[in-house]
Amino acid sequence: MTVILATACAIVYGTADFFGGLATRRSQVLSVVVLSQTAGLALVLALLPLLPGTYSAQALSWGLASGLAGAAGLVLFYRALATGVMSVVAPTTAVTSAALPVVFGLATGDRPGPWALVGVVLALGAVLLVSQDGSGGGKVTPRSVLISLAAGAGFGGFFILLAMAPDDAGMWPLVGARLSSVSVVALLALLTRRGLRPVPGSLGVIAAAGVLDMAANVLYLLAQRDGLLSLVAVLVSLYPASTLLLANRVLGERLRSVQITGVVCALAAVALIAVAQHP
Repeated sequence: MTVILATACAIVYGTADFFGGLATRRSQVLSVVVLSQTAGLALVLALLPLLPGTYSAQALSWGLASGLAGAAGLVLFYRALATGVMSVVAPTTAVTSAALPVVFGLATGDRPGPWALVGVVLALGAVLLVSQDGSGGGKVTPRSVLISLAAGAGFGGFFILLAMAPDDAGMWPLVGARLSSVSVVALLALLTRRGLRPVPGSLGVIAAAGVLDMAANVLYLLAQRDGLLSLVAVLVSLYPASTLLLANRVLGERLRSVQITGVVCALAAVALIAVAQHP
């Protein structure tokens, strides 16, 4: 069940990113982020009675902290994209965000089997490969690499902090996460005087991105409570593969050979981890 939930989470995350990417082609990034995450907040509030949990200050606090980490990662990621080379920024951020929860999980007592560890290594390689976009221009600077690493740490911190919430907390950590992330990004938009009004006709796509992103967060919480963080996080980190496949099928974007190799590695990693869970 852990592998199924985590893999489904990756697919939904990737689909959410696809819709988010479509939305940002028409509307400002901060507008898309604030409105989509507000839609996600509405979804998780609606799910509270259906997926009940015990409210506690601890559950809400871990959620607030994870939301801050995720928002910081998002801001830093866009900053890195603005100042660095996409072909370096994207894989650096992706691998860091995947590796950090794995290292944390292993350091705090996770003990996956040998085949599962092989799957983890293969999955990290898959993340690196599918994140390659082939952008050539620009100059790679130590500053852009450091910002990319910090962005990846923010995304990885989101998964770690969310996993620290009590197991009986239900969806309350996600409520806290969305409250803090929406507040931070909205404040950033206010400080930078960016408008939050979307382009006419794009609100449905933005809402879909937010709802799918929250659905993926719910799947992540359920998977993490059922299994090891080091395995769940690395499976979830394979989400760029589904984004690529959707872009290929829907938009006709061509996949590079290195990305196809990454998708194959991702499928192999899921299979290895699944087999390791059922010896």
